[in-house]
Amino acid sequence: MKRKILAMLLTGALSLGLLAGCSNNNGPAESSGGGTPGGNGEVTEVALKVWCPANQVETGIMEQQQKAFEAAHPEWKITWTTEIVGEDKCQESVLKDVDAAADVFMFASDQLPDLVGAGAIAQLGGTTAEMVNSTMDQTVIDTAMADGKLYAIPFTHNTFFMYYDKTLLNEDQIKSLEGIMSADTADNVYNFYFESSGGWKLGCYYYGAGLSVFGPDGTDLSAGVDWNNATGLAVTNYLIDLINNPKCAYDGEIAVSELIADHRLGAWFDGSWNYDSFHDVLGDDLGMAVIPTFNPDGTDRQLMGFYGSKCIGVSAKSKNPAAAVAFAAFLGNEENQTLRYEKSAQIPTNKNAAAAETVQKDALAAVIVAESTNCSVMQPVNAVFSARYWTYAGAIPNEIRSGEITKDNAQAKLDTFVASMTAE
Repeated sequence: MKRKILAMLLTGALSLGLLAGCSNNNGPAESSGGGTPGGNGEVTEVALKVWCPANQVETGIMEQQQKAFEAAHPEWKITWTTEIVGEDKCQESVLKDVDAAADVFMFASDQLPDLVGAGAIAQLGGTTAEMVNSTMDQTVIDTAMADGKLYAIPFTHNTFFMYYDKTLLNEDQIKSLEGIMSADTADNVYNFYFESSGGWKLGCYYYGAGLSVFGPDGTDLSAGVDWNNATGLAVTNYLIDLINNPKCAYDGEIAVSELIADHRLGAWFDGSWNYDSFHDVLGDDLGMAVIPTFNPDGTDRQLMGFYGSKCIGVSAKSKNPAAAVAFAAFLGNEENQTLRYEKSAQIPTNKNAAAAETVQKDALAAVIVAESTNCSVMQPVNAVFSARYWTYAGAIPNEIRSGEITKDNAQAKLDTFVASMTAE
């Protein structure tokens, strides 16, 4: 049955003590954020610029939230500027001109180190931090922290899982990449689609084999990278075989959307953000599951994808920090996480919102929770990783595909990769 998108009316107003201020350098400063400034009933004019992805504008979610926020805060007369900036492009847009960045923006958690390093994002504290700490699991909260400080409000999980075409693969075959690749399919059908997402999805193979970047928790720069050991070489050789297998489609050469329209693709990795487009094409033939196992060295190993979150941040340069933090907290509360789930299929990080019956019965939500819990590792969040990993790891599959990396030189290429990643 096609996933129903339900409308929801925002209810109630924020309590006067919900909101907290922000700070650039000296820790989070408290701000009432509510009530009438000065207690004299005056209305203050403020301007707020918001950057959010297209799905928040096209579905009308952002406009609905802005109107509800205005109703809850008559002490502010707000002039809104809403611009479409995807979470994946937020860091790039902010760092172009920190002073001109939006007051409130949505971004992927792996961008946090660079935003903090540039002094572009405000630290959050007070009751805003209390809201985050009391309504979300620590694994989620950690994605919004740097150096032990909270800088953002996570609002949805950011990981990938596996989609598959039920007319081509069954539940037993999808448990392993070996099962997927060995399935008997027509000559014009690809069993699997390989996409590295610039290293984001590539990492699941190396982490699945027990390897890491900067230690198990991604913070020990002295631990370096161990991808060039015997296990890493076995994984790389496995990828050489997989990427060059004629039954494996390669990103950039043919699109998933083109293949699934004709039932020509067995399985692929992607996230919840593309669920609606896939379901519109395949309907009940669309299957979902956690990413599978693989066997690079004679042992079945569970692929382990990076886990992160999508977050709401506040500019450290905002001219209206009290209103900006108040709106960020409003966007991140339980009611609005529920609204985003119902209108754009974003699974809530708020524990109460995620525990709702509609979410618990949702197959999409279930697979994301299972993936996050059982088949993922925390994506490293540090400046060295961000500055180097995407460039150097992202090159590996493309060099395999072009023939630049072969089994004859894989060890030397891995040695070069590890040396490039080594922090001075």
